[in-house]
Amino acid sequence: MPTDAHSPVRRALLSVYDKTGIVDFARRLRALDVELISTGGTAETLREAGLPVTDVADVTGVPEVLEGRVKTLHPALHAGILARRSHEEDMDALDEHGYAPIDLVVGNLYPFGTAAQDPNLDVDGMMEYVDIGGPTMLRAAAKNHAHVGVVITPRQYDRVADELEQNEGHLSLPTRRGLAQSAFAHTAAYDQLISDQLSRRPEFEDAANGDSLPHTFETSMMQDRELRYGENSHQEGALYGTPWRFFDKIHGEDLSYNNLVDTSSALALIDEFRDAGPTCAILKHTNPCGVATADTLEAAWHRAFATDTQSPYGGIVIVNQALDRATAEAIDEIFTEIVIAPEFEPGVLDLLTKRERRRVIRHRAASRDSDRLDVRSVLGGLLVQTRDPVLPPVAQQRERWAVPTARAPTDNEQADLGFAWRVAKHVKSNAIVYARDRTTLGVGAGQMSRIDASELAVFKAQKSELDLTGSVVASDAFFPFADGLEAAASEGARAAIQPGGSIRDEDVIDAADDHDMAMILTGRRHFRH
Repeated sequence: MPTDAHSPVRRALLSVYDKTGIVDFARRLRALDVELISTGGTAETLREAGLPVTDVADVTGVPEVLEGRVKTLHPALHAGILARRSHEEDMDALDEHGYAPIDLVVGNLYPFGTAAQDPNLDVDGMMEYVDIGGPTMLRAAAKNHAHVGVVITPRQYDRVADELEQNEGHLSLPTRRGLAQSAFAHTAAYDQLISDQLSRRPEFEDAANGDSLPHTFETSMMQDRELRYGENSHQEGALYGTPWRFFDKIHGEDLSYNNLVDTSSALALIDEFRDAGPTCAILKHTNPCGVATADTLEAAWHRAFATDTQSPYGGIVIVNQALDRATAEAIDEIFTEIVIAPEFEPGVLDLLTKRERRRVIRHRAASRDSDRLDVRSVLGGLLVQTRDPVLPPVAQQRERWAVPTARAPTDNEQADLGFAWRVAKHVKSNAIVYARDRTTLGVGAGQMSRIDASELAVFKAQKSELDLTGSVVASDAFFPFADGLEAAASEGARAAIQPGGSIRDEDVIDAADDHDMAMILTGRRHFRH
């Protein structure tokens, strides 16, 4: 069992790809008379900062070979890391071979995850970013944590340096245990990431397993950052993975747990309109409270805002094209917590960043580009499913749509139905959406019955003084009874879109015909729980 009979840190091996903070950390180590051993790029960085460094090649007696592929895989290093200071035989072996103990290992790995996102990188190119010596070195230090500290991220530098300075160069056993656990988690996540990426390459597909979902679900993500709290202030929270390839925050406080959930929902919604005209969506608590496509972004904002003039305060605004000054000024008239756009025209950021509490986010990649499965935790396990993909253009959807009513939708109604259907797909079930002229008029979200959702959507429209005459209505799942459709007709709806599949479909179709309503049955529902 490890004890806390730990000698002070006298020699440290530093080999990092990410050089963030390494100079300051190394300088604090040198102030404690710690000898610095380092590899090529890291050693050069430290020397440029005026710090004395011993090259790894001087310790091993062997230069880096194979263009740097082999540099730390040598007994002079690994014996120094793995030697148990409490075992006389281990220390005698070091003396016999002229090796010396290494008390602290500082390393981070080649950025395989970032490189793997490059669509132009083939498998051979990806393999160049697979770190071999780094994980081996970290695992060795973590294994011997009774005697050696291991540091894997710049976020640990200050905490480790503070403890060394306060304890005459010693790291406590609890600290070394915590660092070891982080290192093992880091190398496990790294290997899992490589496996995940290769499994998505056609060269590595398992021809014997034609299932789209794995028999054993495995995933591993490194913690990106700790969050101030989780969904509520009494819950702890952290972010894992690499969401920053899809978006990046360019102004404002760090994104909270709820901000990240809302942002993900907003990006998924706007992706439905990536190829549409100027579109603006406003969301609150992951639900769209107003969406519009218009001739200009400014017009789209005003029409989306008119759907619900109360809920957007403190909400999220997202657009599908570069945010212009006129639209930004209109948005700025109320407080919105997050504004998201793919680009910002000149002067727009100067305006939006005047509000310190507002977060401004650049949308970098479409959510449809994510190849991850949809995962949700349940008691005792996980639910895993493929993603509900972005809807194709209406012209392609028509191939599987059915029009069972006597009257087919007009071209304008069909365009509105396609618009409402895309919005309803992103509204919590039960979901009802009224729309006209590619603008939402009333949204009923997350109700216990479809009638409740319908009544809420009508109530929201009336509250905003919006007339539903000539509108269309979308339902994320089938109308179980004719009364839901009849209620929509009584409010002025002229067409409806729904999956169909109820045992009472004929009753619903008859009700539509009685009110001269056109109706589309999509054959596919879009529950969102």
